Amino acid sequence: MIQSERQLGVASSQLRKLGEAHVAVETKLEAQHSWIVELEANALKSQISEITAEINEYNMLKSGELGFAEQYALADLPTVLVKARIARGISQTDLANAIGIKPQQIQRYEATAYMGASLSRLIEVSEFLEVRISGSFSTDVKQTSSLFSWGRLEDVSWERFPIKEMTKRGWFEFDDQVGPEVAAQTFFERSAGKQFATALHRKKVRSGSVPNEYSLLAWQARILGLAREKISAGKVAEFAWDDSWLRRLVELSSREKGPLAARDFLAEKGIALVFERHLQGTHLDGAAMLSELGNPVIGLTLRFDRLDNFWFVLFHELAHVFLHLSDGLHFDFFDEDASKSTDELEVQADAFALEALIPQEGWEKCLSRFSTSKEAVVLDAENLGVHPSIVAGRIRKERSDYTILNDLMGQNEVRSMFEGNGQ
Repeated sequence: MIQSERQLGVASSQLRKLGEAHVAVETKLEAQHSWIVELEANALKSQISEITAEINEYNMLKSGELGFAEQYALADLPTVLVKARIARGISQTDLANAIGIKPQQIQRYEATAYMGASLSRLIEVSEFLEVRISGSFSTDVKQTSSLFSWGRLEDVSWERFPIKEMTKRGWFEFDDQVGPEVAAQTFFERSAGKQFATALHRKKVRSGSVPNEYSLLAWQARILGLAREKISAGKVAEFAWDDSWLRRLVELSSREKGPLAARDFLAEKGIALVFERHLQGTHLDGAAMLSELGNPVIGLTLRFDRLDNFWFVLFHELAHVFLHLSDGLHFDFFDEDASKSTDELEVQADAFALEALIPQEGWEKCLSRFSTSKEAVVLDAENLGVHPSIVAGRIRKERSDYTILNDLMGQNEVRSMFEGNGQ
């Protein structure tokens, strides 16, 4: 990669010489038609192509016609730093002077892909060049969780928000005076608060794949904004760390509009339950977090519009509220309908939800575990005091058979409740 004007001059000179050599070889090839000469001609063409590409990339970066990658592996950071410097019209000498070292040191850094640079030096160079680093922490081992973190608000690239979709949903507007990036940042700070884009609120995502972190952040802001409106209006009581009422919440599932009853009941207990469809690039089902006012907030997407899914996701998020939000981890929990997870926190949340909805002692007495008829499921649900979809959903999950008991799942019954009755 070309890193300076001096290297550009050397490359241009080399390109001219290669071009002259190629013309000579092509003339020779026309006369001899030798395979050896043909190999020589092809080798020269390959070198010319590579150097031409490097020259074009340098010139386009310098002129502003070409941007550098916004997403990259950590191993690519040295290359990104060089591209960022060139794109901003900063010479190696300018960079060296800005961070207080000799120009020769910058030359050595770039020539060796920053191999001798300390982490503090890489951070210093990144900050001066305004290279913002964000992403998920993972390994090559198959993961069911990702962790997103921004060190501070300034590290967020607001232009990467799904602005088109956000404005389409009416979350905010912008005009010639207030551009989309400023409008997105203003929306986030107003809805969520600055601290939700810092290390104080790391985003832990249960997922079979890595979601779009900016869609995640935007959706969270929307959820927190809706919750703030309810809390500020006095529609959500003060929260106390007491889960003795969970059984009463489960019993609400047997009502005709149990999800709405659950929303109102949770508000009485100090928990804001709000709904917003997921954004492109995520497949979220639910999330749990603490608002700046101290109330737990549960956000649901109702991506799977079924009663059984509503109740299980709700209690999974309640597990995060009572088990994890107060333990000092500074996590905001986001959940997708991932397959079996080995993540300890998610295993705990799944176990909490299963036991809360149907205690193991009661589950062992259910005849529908063996006779999966509609009548058996309804009878067991009556005995347990829950909606039949909860029993049917557990049977389907334990049998890994999602083709049975479809008419008991409450398909397409939940989303219309929330959309027709506001938040």
